Amino acid sequence: MQKSVLIISTLDTKGDETLYLRDKIQHLGLKPVLMDISMRKGKDSSQADISSDSVAASGGSSIEKIHASADRSKNTDIIISGASKIANTLFNEGKINGVIGIGGSTGSLMGTDVMRSLPFGVPKLMISSTAALPGLSTRYIDTGDIALFHSVIEIAGVTDMLKNVIDRAVYAIAGMVHDAVTPAKQAGGKAIALAMLGPCEKCASRVREQLEKKGFQVIGFSAAGIGDRAMEEMIAGGFFQGVIDLAPGGVGEHLFGFMRDAGPHRLESAGKVAIPQIISTCSVNHATPSKSKYKPEYHERRKYNLDKLRTWLRLSTDELKQVADVFAEKLNRSSGPVKVMIPMNGWSGADYPGNPTYDPEEDKIFVQHLREKLRPDIQITEVISNMEDPEFADSIVKAAAEIF
Repeated sequence: MQKSVLIISTLDTKGDETLYLRDKIQHLGLKPVLMDISMRKGKDSSQADISSDSVAASGGSSIEKIHASADRSKNTDIIISGASKIANTLFNEGKINGVIGIGGSTGSLMGTDVMRSLPFGVPKLMISSTAALPGLSTRYIDTGDIALFHSVIEIAGVTDMLKNVIDRAVYAIAGMVHDAVTPAKQAGGKAIALAMLGPCEKCASRVREQLEKKGFQVIGFSAAGIGDRAMEEMIAGGFFQGVIDLAPGGVGEHLFGFMRDAGPHRLESAGKVAIPQIISTCSVNHATPSKSKYKPEYHERRKYNLDKLRTWLRLSTDELKQVADVFAEKLNRSSGPVKVMIPMNGWSGADYPGNPTYDPEEDKIFVQHLREKLRPDIQITEVISNMEDPEFADSIVKAAAEIF
């Protein structure tokens, strides 16, 4: 069957350039589906397969109301909502196999928002003239599996240089929608999400290796804020049949507004979709406030320097109790089986005798508080080892065999 590619663009400002992109996709034997996300009328709007009128209507408004409104933020939200609904309907009905966008700042922000609404594994490529501006590339990509193509030159006029940029991007998306690409969801074998960090990498690697020998696919996520937030979204999307969450520190980071903040829904998705989960505590006893926002008392805290850029501060006992409360609240809502595994001789490779932040006695305060708050059927297993000891990884694998 002929493959189809959804094109997202603002034809009011990028009309000629988008039509060249459309024609190039067609030239390669793909079927282009052009969606106009303009918020004002342009001379090329009639060229769209999905007009801005249709996009606005899908977002619960009309293009006439958008033209009459000066509330740009609200108008943008309406268009993004409508475009996302249309894109997902097209994908679910098998009418598109990938998506490509082209734009400057506004077009890139809107286009990538629409792309992130599509499932992981759907080919996504954004041609952007502002991809290199500080802070924007991370905003465009966020938790999405989006290929960001920096045009370098402005997207203004179909010059030979811009043709070269668009041609390369079109060949890239054509390659991504090819039949030879492995589907994101495999038909056989259980897929397990594994949240990890560098200070518990030895444990994660040993767990992964042993579970792979048992026929599991283990997909790792860096629990530094973005990776574990993406993991939660993919768990909710049905990609996994189990979770091993070695490093749920993003819960406390969100509670206190620190740098590894993984959002308000961290530690919730597995419980909502009723899949089994094993929870441990790497980094839960440490905090990473931005150094530019340090409170005076942070300078007095026990600290551990992971490297010259990253410093972990020890949580106070009161903060440990607050984090335990949130853990219990989230885990108590779980519909599937939950096991909590605690390494009592250190919660990560950073927890070792001689390190100022190493304090197993204070860690016990978290454990005891959590035990008091959890449902009786949620088991807490204390293992007399460090997180990075082989014995602890083996205990995780044993627990996995019981509930996966």
